[in-house]
Formats: sequence, structure tokens, C-alpha cells
Amino acid sequence: MTNVESLLPFNPGHCFIDGCWQPSDSTDSIVLHNPSNAQALCKIAAGNSVDIDNAVNAATAALNSEWGRFSALERGRVLARLGQLVTENIELLTTLETADVGKPLTQARADALALARYLEFYAGAADKIHGETLPYLDGYTVYTLRQPHGVTGHIIPWNYPMQIIGRSVGAALTMGNACVLKPAENACLTALLFAELADRAGLPKGALNVVPGLGDVAGAALAAHAGVQHLSFTGSVDVGAFIQTQAASNVVPVTLELGGKSPQLVFNDADLQEALPFLVNAGIQNAGQTCSASSRILVQRGVYEQVLELMADAYKNLKVGPADQDFAIGPLISAAQKARVESFIKMDTELTLVAQGTIVTDAPAEGYYIAPRLYACEDPQHALAQQEIFGPIQVVIPFDDEAHALAIANGTEFGLVASVWTQDGSRQMRLAKNLHAGQVFINNYGAGGGVELPFGGVGKSGHGREKGFEALYGFSTLKTVAARHG
Repeated sequence: MTNVESLLPFNPGHCFIDGCWQPSDSTDSIVLHNPSNAQALCKIAAGNSVDIDNAVNAATAALNSEWGRFSALERGRVLARLGQLVTENIELLTTLETADVGKPLTQARADALALARYLEFYAGAADKIHGETLPYLDGYTVYTLRQPHGVTGHIIPWNYPMQIIGRSVGAALTMGNACVLKPAENACLTALLFAELADRAGLPKGALNVVPGLGDVAGAALAAHAGVQHLSFTGSVDVGAFIQTQAASNVVPVTLELGGKSPQLVFNDADLQEALPFLVNAGIQNAGQTCSASSRILVQRGVYEQVLELMADAYKNLKVGPADQDFAIGPLISAAQKARVESFIKMDTELTLVAQGTIVTDAPAEGYYIAPRLYACEDPQHALAQQEIFGPIQVVIPFDDEAHALAIANGTEFGLVASVWTQDGSRQMRLAKNLHAGQVFINNYGAGGGVELPFGGVGKSGHGREKGFEALYGFSTLKTVAARHG
């Protein structure tokens, strides 16, 4: 095995429950592999329903003891200390994410910095979540309180472990919830290190519990557990539907951030040189393994050929290689994900392959590499224009006018992110209002991440919001108090 265990200040084969590292109830383990070369990294625990039950019980106890007595100010301070510890361990977090997820060094480091920024933001927000006083009948004083749900379950994916921990667990802890985190079974190392850092920061025992394991074992147990008062899930539509069904049996709320097929709409009056980096990078970042990836580029016919040419030139310069060599694109997460993307490539009949990137010659043959591909697509109903691929593949689709562009953009089952490139202010406002998406960007894409900006989807992209103050509202429940005093 590649020796990452020597870098870790804990046993990666244990669960973090009730403030300490402990063996799983299960005797099974999961082997993590480096996507760049398929070599084994280390073994992690294959947590089971007993581990989940222990974690939920520890979280419940935390709410009834020290953590439940923390004031908002104290919660903010411990999150601030945790954010500082993340900053101090940026290089270790980067190294682990690069080895575990296959993320190029620059992108892994950006994710670690984003985790620190989430904690910084939520630390500052902890004592700024206010209720309201409501005018009512004479003789009454009525006010509202924001209070934690209680125990919150967090099932996170493998593509952005650190960022999603920050926006999910960070927000839940800010509101005073106690968390049980089930990281993806093939991307656990930074989640486990986060638990260690949280302990060092002074987070009371039981406030954060981390149980690695398979989704259909540990994840399913967490989703169905009667002791959980809120569930947060990021991942596929099918699993999200299962999570919601399980939550419904216990009548608890769910935040779902699911798939996407996000379009960028490029009009004849767009500044193409300004748009070009966004058009390309939003599709190939993290090897396209991003829910909000812009996998559809919709271009008005007057500039269609020009955009194709500009994007093709950019694609021809894209290099794919081992994550630690820090090319623009690293490997996919696993052999299974590579096979999934290859199955989509086999569907490329009736499309024109305009350009593709290059896998560097010294990339290990065992690694999970896919060269990015750019297609011209006349049919917006084609599978590659409709389905989430989760790989470095983009289709460029022509449109005639604004109404045509809107129909194509809204013509999938998803609705996560969209972008509009035009100098026409009226058109900007019309499309921002009418695009079916949780986020709309005008003459940009992603706004640099924006931890302050509420994020989530419509349709099969999910519901509920993460990031910003909206996440804090989602991880709390509103109580109305009506005092009759005469």
C-alpha cells in the first residue's frame, strides 16, 4: 500500500464516536485506492448499523450535556478555532485529498481553503441568527426563536468532501445541532482528519461523530434512524429519492443536493474572450465530477462557429495526468466511474467530436483517466445533452433566439445552476427570472465559489439550500412564543 497512514494522527480503520477513536462493530474493512494509479492507500472501517446507533446515541447525549449548553458565542469560538486548525493543516489536507480523490493539487488546496472559509463564515454568523417580534393583539407579546433540530445526519459524496463538510456540518454545528457524518466510502480521509481537528479545537464529545462505511449499510442505517431529526444528502437522484423515503418514515426534513445538467447561454453580443475560461473550466473542473458542472453550452447561431473554434483550441491544450502533477484535469474517482463515462462516450452517435484533450504519456495505465471531449450537438434531446455524465464532456448546442434558448435550457429534469452571457440588461433580468435553476450567474459562472451565496436546486436537482445564512435557517426550526400579559 502507498503509505498514507504514516501521515495520519489517528487510526484510519476506526470510527470517531463520542469524542474518541474506536473500532467499528463490524469486522469488515474498505480499501481506499489512489485514482491516479489504482494503488491501495489504506484500509478504513466498514461501519454498520450498530456504529450508526452508537453515533446517534452519542450525539443525543451531547445535546443533553455540554454541547447543548453552549451559547451561540461559544459555538462561534470553537468553530473559529477549528477553522484555524484547518488552515494550519492545509498541506496535509491537500495531500490526502489528492491521493484519496485524485484531485489535482491546486484544486485540492482550494477545497481545503474553502473548508476553512466556511468555518470562518459560520463562526462569525453563530451569534447573529435572530428571531423576530411580531405585532399582534393588545395584551400579547409574540416573538420567534431559531433552535436546532437536534441530531442531524450528513451523507456526503466523494467529489468534494471538504467543501461539503464545510457547508453542511459547519452550518449544522453553528446552529447547535449534534452531527453524525457518513462520508463516501471511497473518499474518507479528509473527513476523518476533520474529526480529529474538531476534537483538538475543543468541540465537546458527541457533537461530531464520523462513521465510514458503505452507503447501503452505514448510509442506509443513518437515513432510517429514528433518532435523527434532520438529514442532509448530496449525491445521485436515485439515492436522494431513497434518502427522502427513509426520512419520510420518521417525518423529518431533508436537504437534498442532487444532480445537474447546467447550461451556459451565450448570445451574439457576449464578450467571448471573457466568457471562454468560464465556458471550459466549468465543465472540466474536477474532471467534470461536479453537480454544478456546466456540461451544456448553448450558443446563439450568430457566434456558434466562433465559440466552437475558441473552445476547441482550449480543449486541444488540456492535459490529463496524475493528481500530484497538478494538470488541469486529474483522474476520475474509480474504475466504476470511468466505465460509466465511457458508456456515455459510446452514445456519441449523431454528434460531432470537435476536440479533445490529451492524457500525458507517463500517466499510469492503471489510473482512471478520461480525455476531455467537446461535442457539437444539434439535438438538445440527445442523451449526452440530457443526462448527467459526471465526466469531462461538454456539448455545444445552437439556438435561434431568446425563447429558443430558454426552452432548451429548461428542457431537462434538472435545475441546479445556469449562466447567461449577454450585454443586454433586459435580457439578463428576463432570463434570470425564467431559468429553472437555484443559481443564475450573469456574465460569470460560479462567482468564485461564494460561501455566502445560497446554493441548491429545483426539479431533480433537489430542494433545500446550503451555504450562506439560508443553510443556517435550514438547520434550525422556528418556534413561535405568544405571551399573554394583559
